[in-house]
Amino acid sequence: MRLKLISTLIMMVALLVGQDSSKANGEKKDLVIGDIAPSWALMYAPGQFEFLKNWTEEEGKRLRKFTTQPDRHAVLMSFFATWCKPCMKELPILEEVYQKYKDERIKFFLIDITEATRNNPGEVYGMAYKNVPKAGPFLREKGVTMQILYDTRGSAMKRYNAQILPRLFMMDGNRKITLTRRGFHEGEEEKFTKELSEEIERLLAELPPPKNGTR
Repeated sequence: MRLKLISTLIMMVALLVGQDSSKANGEKKDLVIGDIAPSWALMYAPGQFEFLKNWTEEEGKRLRKFTTQPDRHAVLMSFFATWCKPCMKELPILEEVYQKYKDERIKFFLIDITEATRNNPGEVYGMAYKNVPKAGPFLREKGVTMQILYDTRGSAMKRYNAQILPRLFMMDGNRKITLTRRGFHEGEEEKFTKELSEEIERLLAELPPPKNGTR
């Protein structure tokens, strides 16, 4: 009886350890409203990098370049790939909203994962991953002028669990996520534009006054 009890306890402990291990190593938690956005440094040109912490940082902490760029900004970022057809439907709306707010204290970043998926086997939307177009020229042809950041190793994609594209996040000046969207839903273009504009207006109104006297 005693041996049976010990054996049962050992099995229970092993099961619990296995569950903890799977949570730690496998399943990734979706970021939700209120979470602090993971930091990143992503290349926008050969040898040149953009940092999230240049524009937004946790409350009580300084921005990365606080002497030359002391003002906190709201941030909108969307993960995409050139093979992603829903992304191509979202991009014109983002570009329209960007044109409206590009001179305000909000940064728009398109996070490209095309290169991170180029070596994937098989096809996507009838095209081999290895043959999909590069993001820069492809988006320029479509009239997209927002800044593209290249997540070539998929590190930011993993941190943000951006497996379904497009994957959009907005955050305030304290790096706190305030809005998330997964995928793009046809027929909701007007609703999507309104949602983004309203959230941008709210975030801009909540930013602290600029330190340099400009907006």
